[in-house]
Amino acid sequence: MFSEMLMSRLRSAKTVSVLTGAGISAESGVPTFRGEEGLWKKFRPEELANFDAFIKNPKLVWEWYNYRKQLISQVEPNAGHYAISKMEFHFPHFYLITQNVDDLHRKAGSKEIYELHGNIMRNRCVDCNKHQETIPETDQNALPRCDCGGLIRPDVVWFGESLPSQVLKCSFDAARSSDVFFSIGTSAVVQPAASLPLEAKHEGAYVVEINLEPTVISPYVDETILGKAAVILPQLLKKLIG
Repeated sequence: MFSEMLMSRLRSAKTVSVLTGAGISAESGVPTFRGEEGLWKKFRPEELANFDAFIKNPKLVWEWYNYRKQLISQVEPNAGHYAISKMEFHFPHFYLITQNVDDLHRKAGSKEIYELHGNIMRNRCVDCNKHQETIPETDQNALPRCDCGGLIRPDVVWFGESLPSQVLKCSFDAARSSDVFFSIGTSAVVQPAASLPLEAKHEGAYVVEINLEPTVISPYVDETILGKAAVILPQLLKKLIG
């Protein structure tokens, strides 16, 4: 399954980066939040996950996000998440970049994570931008507010918003410095994250794609391994470190 070239490059690698997308979370059973049952079936995510919707009806948006958080809290990391967390301690420099907001990488033990789209388990103030790990307790019908009085929102990137600039910069810096770069469970069509594997390749990294099916970047990477990350990554880690 794993080429000799890949194993050779990994054994000599000083810097390894991993980009993960929805595919690795889907293997844990994280729902896509499209076509949901009940009330939320009436809405498309684009109608709720945007700033204008939040300002217009923050109570509705918060109800949807609380529902999502409840579902995600019942999901556990899979073997792919755990394998990635172990890789972090095997290489001198290791960077984990994720498009997922579900916090499963952190639950699996990963420490340094560049979250391109934010984290659904965190919150921040729309006025002062202060991060809120927990929401202040309020009356059941009251909207959560910051100490400054501003509304608190989920700390995720909504439709029409830019990715956090510092996280994006660090992600591209990691890609450019990588000896080996993994693209795992991502369709490689959502920019700017989709450019990271190609940026790594351009700077000399050995780029490996792990996905259920080929993607638009498959012709350009060094190696494509088809299958589930939860199966492939533990096998790769075992072959690498025994």
